[in-house]
Amino acid sequence: MLQKYDFHCHSTASDGALPPADVVRRAHLQGVTTLALTDHDTTAGLAEAAQAAAECGMRLIAGIELSANYANQCLHIVGLNIDAGHPLLVEGLLKQQTLRDQRAFKIAEKLEKKGIQGAYQAVTQVAGNGEITRSHFADFLVAQGHVATQQDAFDRYLSKGKPAFVSTQWASLDDVIGWIRAAGGIAVLAHPLRYNLSHKWMNRALTDFKVLGGHGVEVVTGRASVDDIRLSWQLAHKHQLFASVGSDFHNPENPWVELGRLAALPEGVQPVWSLFSSAE
Repeated sequence: MLQKYDFHCHSTASDGALPPADVVRRAHLQGVTTLALTDHDTTAGLAEAAQAAAECGMRLIAGIELSANYANQCLHIVGLNIDAGHPLLVEGLLKQQTLRDQRAFKIAEKLEKKGIQGAYQAVTQVAGNGEITRSHFADFLVAQGHVATQQDAFDRYLSKGKPAFVSTQWASLDDVIGWIRAAGGIAVLAHPLRYNLSHKWMNRALTDFKVLGGHGVEVVTGRASVDDIRLSWQLAHKHQLFASVGSDFHNPENPWVELGRLAALPEGVQPVWSLFSSAE
């Protein structure tokens, strides 16, 4: 049977549009055989996803996407094959979730100063029990007619240097990798080219990432061009890191990003799923 992997996607447990079970079912229909659900700073959707995966006869990898501070930059670290109940990880997630709540309140305050009312109540209601992200605010700004698209919301209000941006002191990269490793997981740097950082800076970050116990880097992502894949492959190869693949799926209304719709992993790097096989 042809194996198809997708190790980065989101559900309503954070900023995805579909409940965890529906994400799994959609992945199954797209031919994905092994899926990792990686919601932002939460594992709340994993139990529902695991049940749906069992019903579909596909493999679910317990995952998460954690925000980490490194040299005053926010990096996103995907944890794969984690024990979601490990005490150190659970404790770390509570701290991250508190930071998310505080950031959401401050973003809403800044939007109020720009004459945009009711943001906190709106995003809290939409998120429900899920974690609030900037994407929730972007959707609110679109729905209220302040911007035309999610990207416009980030460009005008939510990105660094914009009126509603809130700098957040996430857990350190060292701590985040430590939580993942303590939970028996594999740490992967998500979408390395999306941070808009220099090649020199990223090489320094990956050097430290590996020293701290990081395992891999996303080489193929949902929106990656041929050149993006080549550059990410070079980073993985240079730092002797395992290569991961992930769509970063959030919403079925986005025609450019779909579960399992990923280019083939280039030759010359070790796939991250080989670590799962060796551990079993």
